[in-house]
Amino acid sequence: MSLGKQISEYRKKAGLTQAELAEKLGVSFQAVSGWERDEYAPDVGKLVPLAKILGTTAGRLLEECVLPDWPRRKRLFNEEQMYAYAKTVAVERGLEDTARALPYIRDKHDGQTRKGEQADVPYINHPLTMACEAFSIGIRDDDVLSAILLHDVVEDCHVALEELPFSDTVREIVRLVTFDAAGLDRQIAKKRYYEEISKNPKAALVKILDRVNNLSNMALGFTRDRMVEYITETERYIVPLLRVVRDTEPRYSNALWVMEYHMFSLLETYKRLL
Repeated sequence: MSLGKQISEYRKKAGLTQAELAEKLGVSFQAVSGWERDEYAPDVGKLVPLAKILGTTAGRLLEECVLPDWPRRKRLFNEEQMYAYAKTVAVERGLEDTARALPYIRDKHDGQTRKGEQADVPYINHPLTMACEAFSIGIRDDDVLSAILLHDVVEDCHVALEELPFSDTVREIVRLVTFDAAGLDRQIAKKRYYEEISKNPKAALVKILDRVNNLSNMALGFTRDRMVEYITETERYIVPLLRVVRDTEPRYSNALWVMEYHMFSLLETYKRLL
């Protein structure tokens, strides 16, 4: 059933005329009529209030529609190509720790995969995507780039922090972005975790990039409840980190603009669809 037919069916079940629905939504009668004839769709911002008036959810309205047979992508970029690109950039730019981190994470993440629909995607795809995005938006700090590649090895590969064969600066960034509740209530632990990250602009930058990448892939591996939790956490803790980096590292202002645009676009889309 098309979206227009869905709207028409739910409107009739709610006992509303097109004019009454239009008045409740603050749109014209012609707009509702056009939706129901599938001439055009409601604006994204109208989907949630429309669904509430009709006694359903925006997600259900869309899920029950017959959609085109669009291709579905489990990964945006191939990890082998990203690895080769990252290695080339690291060598050409003299980024020694970044160059050493590449084979290190290939070894440590060997055999690990992503979750959900990406269960057959090698885990290394995640840090490599982050690193390639960092390169593309102008980040050239060897400490930051190597920490981006290494950021999950302590948490996910059971590597002791002191065993990381990298500088103290890199180890400190990795320590900060590695979450460990350590027996605390999870929410208290999260609050402390982000407070510590906010004191280190380089760690904050790594965490922002990590969150942007995870938001980009959230629909492939998160339940609806987990998505809601993740969006709430992002608004509460990640958005303030943008200000931390902007205030302390003005050289990253252009990179932050791109990441902020990317993050907020994803957040507002997910909020409306959920």
